[in-house]
Amino acid sequence: ADVRLECEACGGRRFKSEVLDVTYHQKNIHEILSLSVEEALEFFADQADITKKLQPLYDVGLGYIQLGQSSSTLSGGEAQRVKLAFYLGKENNKEHIFFIFDEPTTGLHFHDIRKLLDALNALVEKGHTVLVVEHNLEVIKSADWIIDLGPEGGDEGGQLVFQGRPEELVKVTESHTGKFLAEKLANSG
Repeated sequence: ADVRLECEACGGRRFKSEVLDVTYHQKNIHEILSLSVEEALEFFADQADITKKLQPLYDVGLGYIQLGQSSSTLSGGEAQRVKLAFYLGKENNKEHIFFIFDEPTTGLHFHDIRKLLDALNALVEKGHTVLVVEHNLEVIKSADWIIDLGPEGGDEGGQLVFQGRPEELVKVTESHTGKFLAEKLANSG
């Protein structure tokens, strides 16, 4: 297990008092790094170069993380979304990348899942390819193409049950995913 000790000299603020005496709009560096991404977008609203870097983090549903938050405290899904934000923020990138995301919705509120889907679609619009390993039906119903493996998990799985569009999957009686997707589509529409 990781052990964290608070520095007696700075009280965990990571900067000497001389550095903390310097402020920008009445906030020192410690206070700025304690802002969430969403708060920082408001705080730096008049600084386009800064907001341009922060906006992709907000767009992938990470508006709640602090600017100075250690990457070691992020969940796997959050770390994947930081990487996603990095690529969304790149400008005029001519290279096309094949992205693989493993369960990126884990721990997300449904509102943030919509943000994630918008971000994944933005990658596709930039010419990239996105493969998502996911059980979340909201993501599955939004996919262009589904590969359903099964019919069960573990030793009882691994066989190709279906490949195709979501609306075709609901017709496959052997697919557990198709059954739940049919219920989801019936209830949402």
